Amino acid sequence: MAAARLSRRDLVTVMTATEIRSAIRPDIKEVWRWLEDVPDPEIPVVSVVDLGIVRDVDWEAADLVVTVTPTYSGCPATAVISFDIEEALRRRGIEKIKIKSQLSPAWTTAWITEAAREKLKQYGIAPPLDGSTCAGALKAAGDVACPHCGSLDTEEVSRFGSTPCKASWRCKDCLEPFDYFKSF
Repeated sequence: MAAARLSRRDLVTVMTATEIRSAIRPDIKEVWRWLEDVPDPEIPVVSVVDLGIVRDVDWEAADLVVTVTPTYSGCPATAVISFDIEEALRRRGIEKIKIKSQLSPAWTTAWITEAAREKLKQYGIAPPLDGSTCAGALKAAGDVACPHCGSLDTEEVSRFGSTPCKASWRCKDCLEPFDYFKSF
């Protein structure tokens, strides 16, 4: 029995089919890299991955399931985040996407990456204090450094900032106002 020989055209067809299958179902690590480019709608210098909002990515049969935990259960940006994630994945060729909301365990500022903390600071937002407990509108437990000049001579102006996740602060040295990302 003679072995079947593939023509160059057949080989190109096989490679193309393999590439198409790969594009339809990319590796999970690749999907995580794509999600690193999805900005948070309220703080565009950090991604939803940087903030720890994306909890898991996995394939369930033909569906790509992205598990998301909002920064708090009533966060008004949750729907926008889900939409932006879906749009980013659709642009990459993923058609079957499920966004799963997971409220427990609750999101915590401990999930924010060190790189994101630095990005927040560069953007003019004081990152949450490590190890502090500041649920919701409670005052920061510790010294909040000014993201502009680094001074610790700062004061809270209002427990309610530009978004529910932030409080308004002011530096007594450089006199600049800034947001403090509350610790949860």
